Amino acid sequence: MNLVWHVSIFVLCTGAFSAEAFIPDVVKVGAIFTFSTINGKVARVAMKAAEDDVNSDPSILGGRKLSILLHDSNFSGFLGIMGALKYMETDTVAILGPQNAVMAHVLSHIANELHVPLLSFTALDPTLSPLQYPYFIQTAPNDQFQMTAIADMISYFGWGEVVAVFSDDDQSRNGVIALGDKLAERRCKISYKAALPPDPTATRREVKDQLVKVRMMEARVIVLHTFYKTGLLVFDEAQNLGMMETGYVWIATTWLSTVLDSTSPLSSKTANSIQGVLTLSPHTPDSESKRSFISQWHNLSNGSIGLNPYGLYAYDTVRMLARAIKLFFDQGGTMSFSNITSLSQMRGGALNLGALSIFDGGKQLLNNILQTNMTGLTGPIQFNSDRSPFRPAYDILNMIGNGYRQIGYWSNYSGLSVVTPEILYARPPNRSISSQQLDSVVWPGGTTKKPRGWVFPNNGKQLRIGVPNRVSYSNFVLLSSVNGTDKVQGYCVDVFLAAINLLPYAVPHMFIPFGDGHKNPNFNELVNMVATNAFDAAVGDIAIVTNRTKSVDFTQPYIESGLVVVAPIKKFSRAWAFLRPFTPWMWVVTAAFFLIVGTVVWILEHRINDDFRGPPKKQLVTIMWFSFSTMFFAHRENTVSTLGRIVLIIWLFVVLIINSSYTASLTSILTAQQLSSPITGIDALVTSNEPIGFQVGSFAENYLTDELNIPKSRLVALGSPEECAVALERGTVAAVVDEQPYMELFLSDHCRFSVRGQEFTKSGHFLETLH
Repeated sequence: MNLVWHVSIFVLCTGAFSAEAFIPDVVKVGAIFTFSTINGKVARVAMKAAEDDVNSDPSILGGRKLSILLHDSNFSGFLGIMGALKYMETDTVAILGPQNAVMAHVLSHIANELHVPLLSFTALDPTLSPLQYPYFIQTAPNDQFQMTAIADMISYFGWGEVVAVFSDDDQSRNGVIALGDKLAERRCKISYKAALPPDPTATRREVKDQLVKVRMMEARVIVLHTFYKTGLLVFDEAQNLGMMETGYVWIATTWLSTVLDSTSPLSSKTANSIQGVLTLSPHTPDSESKRSFISQWHNLSNGSIGLNPYGLYAYDTVRMLARAIKLFFDQGGTMSFSNITSLSQMRGGALNLGALSIFDGGKQLLNNILQTNMTGLTGPIQFNSDRSPFRPAYDILNMIGNGYRQIGYWSNYSGLSVVTPEILYARPPNRSISSQQLDSVVWPGGTTKKPRGWVFPNNGKQLRIGVPNRVSYSNFVLLSSVNGTDKVQGYCVDVFLAAINLLPYAVPHMFIPFGDGHKNPNFNELVNMVATNAFDAAVGDIAIVTNRTKSVDFTQPYIESGLVVVAPIKKFSRAWAFLRPFTPWMWVVTAAFFLIVGTVVWILEHRINDDFRGPPKKQLVTIMWFSFSTMFFAHRENTVSTLGRIVLIIWLFVVLIINSSYTASLTSILTAQQLSSPITGIDALVTSNEPIGFQVGSFAENYLTDELNIPKSRLVALGSPEECAVALERGTVAAVVDEQPYMELFLSDHCRFSVRGQEFTKSGHFLETLH
């Protein structure tokens, strides 16, 4: 079994292997790890520094010395387990480590039996539950928090699906499972999981095969959860495959930040392969002790390796265990061990399992560790009720050039922010969407525009979209051939494409023409093709009617429509337009009343009013003048008699009404072109016996016969706008009944016809979807 960054540290005590109590002068610490790994090298230097500091301060262990013994597992789980058992034969009281989750699961079972506390800062598998493994303690934030941070980032940028690439070992696999759970809480998901052989056994060919599969997926947001050797190999192959270009999003877990911190400066090849990548780094607050330790690091490591946050956790873990042991001794604890009777018969041999014994003070030491409350290089050190570290947080880094730029923070307290978590701790927690912030990101390809996060995939089944192969009204749907390739375009197709482009996921599809191209297809047959699964959907100028809704579903309408009547019209001449407000009979009646009123007023006034007296000819002219001048309220003759004035007042009121009606009617005539047709609407058309035209394939035929009870013998099928125009001009049909959008296009080219009456049925054009 090959393990990555395998680190285990065992605290040993010299003395006899019996149940007798003793207090040793030297506390020996056994360390098992892989020297060649980044974290193994960093941990070795940090633990040595912690050992020296503990031994230089007699107040910590009361004059006792701490001695660290090293064992190299060399990526081998078997060697690690053997080394652990070898140390446990010498009555181990505590274990720091291991780093790898596989080893942690195995040794935790042993620790449960021997009551030996295990403290690990790198075995961060979230399934290492304290309920199952009560003696296992994670002294750094486990992957549950890291995956929560990544899920918050994905939700913040508005992506719905991600691809997970991971090493197929316990820690990586369980971390990806935790990521899937956190994404589900945010209505996101992992659409594909690409498993690689455990680090460092993955080969370039195996990595390439998995990345080729990933490249065929629609999701372009990739989370890489592995270790540094496999991780760098993945990025190198991704660059070769063109997967580090614009449109891709890469989020690497903390392994990448350890590479940046510990191997700076990066080689140009490595730096070029990770441009635009986002990664996380455990957040440790700034402090004087941290700055002092960082300044000493070069001397401590002799410049062999750079310091990363897990080096700080290694230092703090040793110091924390040393304080817990001191408290154990201060409480009167002694190093007493009890033999396991069930193993007594297994004594002897190279592997003397019978020598394993139970640490009687193990539970007391475990409680001391869990009650730790101190400040270390990583900040405040204490454990929550679930044994998770106090206030876990991460720095969010963006790879740029040969280094990185920090774009924000994530904390379990307030989520994403651009200010340090320490400032937010002084405020009430706020996880609202508006409070989540990150600085701008330079994505792969050098763009600052947020990638969409998905593309149309190169695999999977395409939706079969039926489109009517129309002959007429091709503005809605047009099938054309370009260089021997069929191309579908038109208004309906444009609406469909615009709609799917707004979706946060890909909709692979292909257009399939329906119809022979010589006449308009029957839309009822097209709808039935969807209902019978011959097509997955249909796009076109398909009107919704009751019988179609029984077998398929429709989208929301994007054109309001209804049936209208179009008929030939006759224009009126404007030369005599001033006579058109009144009918001839109205003109005669109006003129007669003018004369009658003038005569009545003359009869009432001529005996007493000099204005109405004189020669007969003058009096006749006066009657005519007085009558018609009242139309403009310009009469000059005064009325003297009471009856004459009453008649005049009533007449002037009537004249006012006549003037107003005439003016309004004439204005309407002069401002709007008046057209004439014997067909005034659908009612007049139904009651007549005239032939009616309709468009081939339209539902108008069924509507006229089924709803309006018009005999089929009166209906004439017309295949194109040109046929409609000819039929209307020659009188073959009295009118054409069709849907309003078609008729609007028809009338834009044929001004000799007009819509008569109002729409008489409400309907709409739709994009038809899966039934």
